[in-house]
Amino acid sequence: MDVSNILASHAAKFQSVTVEKETPLDVDTGFLTVTDLTPIDEDSYKSNLEEYLQVTARDGIQALVAALYGLPTQPSPDGPLAQLPPPTTQLPRAKPLPKPKPPTKWERFAAAKGIQKRVREKKVWDEERQEWVNRWGRDGKNKEKEEQWIHEVKADAPVDHDPVKAARDVRTSRVAKNERQRLQNHARAQTATGGRDERKKDIERTLATTRISTASMGRFDKKLDGEKKLRGVKRKFEATETSVEQEKQASLAVLSKLDGDVKRVRKEKGAGDDVLNVRKAIRNVSKGRGGVALAREANKKGARGKRGGKR
Repeated sequence: MDVSNILASHAAKFQSVTVEKETPLDVDTGFLTVTDLTPIDEDSYKSNLEEYLQVTARDGIQALVAALYGLPTQPSPDGPLAQLPPPTTQLPRAKPLPKPKPPTKWERFAAAKGIQKRVREKKVWDEERQEWVNRWGRDGKNKEKEEQWIHEVKADAPVDHDPVKAARDVRTSRVAKNERQRLQNHARAQTATGGRDERKKDIERTLATTRISTASMGRFDKKLDGEKKLRGVKRKFEATETSVEQEKQASLAVLSKLDGDVKRVRKEKGAGDDVLNVRKAIRNVSKGRGGVALAREANKKGARGKRGGKR
């Protein structure tokens, strides 16, 4: 039985897995992208846009899948995974290239003298321990003089001389010197890259803050060469002698302020209209006996006064 015609008709229903175009597709498996450089057919594009886009997308996906099946794989719990190669498409940077840092003072000196940069090893050999130890940091070689059990002291050294403290001070001074040089290099780099104006404004702002921090607002401070006069920084002193009318106005202002404070406190506490706490006052005057006892005592005193008046 000849079934070639049936197979041919069945295969005609499906498109070929091989994509052949006048301009080969650019497949980048590293980015999983396909670039089609074939010119657009205007007749197909205008007559049936949807079909044209589907055919173009199908060719690109078919080429990408065929390229993925040709890559080496590695097993995983989820199945075989393809090992993607490095991307070949050059993508533009999201940010501009960093500007080269200006050379430091030591780098300029080394370039002038022809000194080559030498990277120091982090480990050094210790003859006493017979092992490699850290050059810096914990158990570092630079702390050897501080941690040794015996020290040599000069004959003219003071009585309170501490060799351990002296060695530690020398080491910390080196660290401070390196940090100071690093900050100076950073300041010079900012000046070279156009940060001179910002640094100048920062210094002027700091100077102005220190000037107005004194009681005289910097009036009696020593002026620097080329220092600008501050504007808008004044201190107002009240006169020691004023007229009666001015004192009256000042007193009224204080009283109005006190009245406003009392009203505010009363509003916050939810008290009544009376500022005086009448119940507390009665309790203090009657020594805790209450208002009725205080009224009875007041009536008795009034009756005694009347009898005494009649005599």
